[in-house]
Amino acid sequence: MFSYAFLTIVFLAILLLTSAIKILREYERGVIFRLGRCIGQKGPGLIILIPGVDKMVKVPLRTVTMDVPTQDVITRDNVTVKVNAVIYFRVLDATKAVLQVENYLYATSQIAQTTLRSTLGESELDELLSKREKINQELQMVIDRHTEPWGIKVSTVEVKNVDLPQEMQRAIARQAEAERERRAKVINAEGELQASQKLSEAAGVISRQPLAMQLRYLQTLAEIATENNSTIAFPVPIDLFEPLLRARDRAALPSSGGGESRS
Repeated sequence: MFSYAFLTIVFLAILLLTSAIKILREYERGVIFRLGRCIGQKGPGLIILIPGVDKMVKVPLRTVTMDVPTQDVITRDNVTVKVNAVIYFRVLDATKAVLQVENYLYATSQIAQTTLRSTLGESELDELLSKREKINQELQMVIDRHTEPWGIKVSTVEVKNVDLPQEMQRAIARQAEAERERRAKVINAEGELQASQKLSEAAGVISRQPLAMQLRYLQTLAEIATENNSTIAFPVPIDLFEPLLRARDRAALPSSGGGESRS
């Protein structure tokens, strides 16, 4: 009988010690309630509680990654899209996270969904597709402002997918194709302009140097002979050699005059 009572006492003592001693990890904090009144937070490490008097609520401080479910959003230019996002946040003040809101995870998820609909509803479709970074920053600021009283810091909000209706996808594809055609025409026109300017400069050089035209003529003949294997009869105008003949005559006159004087 004595041994049975002793074992019972030992068992109760172990239960009391188990309920009184808590160990918190480095990324955990414990909010302590003593007879229903919050006396602050403790941790990490060994925590001693008064059995039957103290109650501890454990709060993790690591960054939480939360998916925001897909939301139907009507943009400012009346286009219906489906948008989902991801939010990264962490608890900075464990006491506020326990006292100021019933369930901070659920509350943060709900405020993220409503903010996603309201913020994207103020943007046009082009802004939603092209200015994603700006929209992410705006979402982060708005959600963080709402969660700050709860001791929660929202670090990043990223819009993941934007699903467009089929007719809107076709319209955007047509717009992109028209834009590519416009750029091609502009580039072609710029190339024609540059080519005409270069041709104008070449014509000015040729007009000042007639021999340049003759050399270009001969170069064209050489290119035709190289590129084609067939025989081509190409008429050569006599005027082509006129500058060469004049140059030869001018070079021959002094030598002939000198010979007559010697005789």
